[in-house]
Amino acid sequence: MENVNDNAESSRSQCKMILDWLEAGNTITSLEALRMFGCMRLASRICDLRDRGIAIKTEKIQVSSRKYVTRYSL
Repeated sequence: MENVNDNAESSRSQCKMILDWLEAGNTITSLEALRMFGCMRLASRICDLRDRGIAIKTEKIQVSSRKYVTRYSL
């Protein structure tokens, strides 16, 4: 399913920054994406990248006794 976004140029820019970050061997969470790239919808950008054929790994990490976040990597 393709992402429908009124601000497609911004999404492409965020995708490029996120992909560059991941290709450098880093991982990323939603909070990191917001802080570093101003990206409030990391899962949507990951979906966009996957739609382009990029294999991105998903890992759930526990950050407190009952809370998990998703961390992405290549």
